[in-house]
Amino acid sequence: MNFTTVLIGLALVIFGYLAGSLSPSVFLGKIFQGKDLRQYGSGNAGTANAFRVLGPRLGLAVLFADLLKGGIPVLVARLLFPEADYVPYVVVLVALACVLGHNYSLFLRGKGGKGVATGAGAAIAMMPLPMAVLIALYLVLLFSVRIVSVASITCTVLFPVMAAVFQEPLPYIVVACLMSVIVLWAHRGNMKRLWQKTEPQVSFPWNKRNKQSSRPNEESPHSRA
Repeated sequence: MNFTTVLIGLALVIFGYLAGSLSPSVFLGKIFQGKDLRQYGSGNAGTANAFRVLGPRLGLAVLFADLLKGGIPVLVARLLFPEADYVPYVVVLVALACVLGHNYSLFLRGKGGKGVATGAGAAIAMMPLPMAVLIALYLVLLFSVRIVSVASITCTVLFPVMAAVFQEPLPYIVVACLMSVIVLWAHRGNMKRLWQKTEPQVSFPWNKRNKQSSRPNEESPHSRA
């Protein structure tokens, strides 16, 4: 590894951190609804709070943006060093920088989200097969339990396990452990609420329809005796 390669690797890590520091949830909330997401809901500048406060359309936009800002820097790193032996080390540093940027954003004075979507984007770019399994599990948990943090925490814990099961390179398994620790630390408040059984559930459109259909019909004035 020569000096030029080291500089390129360092530039990629900085790029990953800056990309992660971008906050589409705060930006889109201010542009389209005049809301600073940090002042609503959980106060978190992440995807889950964006869905909760800004609605499903902007929530989806935030989700895809957060995935991309984790995935693109990792893909660039893999493309620039396609055959080098040290590729996994550069890639994992870039992935870690993306998550750190999202959770401790340079543009939000060291604050940010919880790293789930951005970490998922970086992980998909690194290890698509393990992530396909985890995404499927996430969706099953989300739609059945209807608690975002349960799905996020479960998949975060299983992330390094799946990396090992699919025999990913050792640096990938190590960074999976580090990313899991960072994301779990960001969810410590959620864990406390789960323990206290106060963590809110998500209401999907079909849940709302079921609630409305299950309500007894109001008695009409004409039917009263």
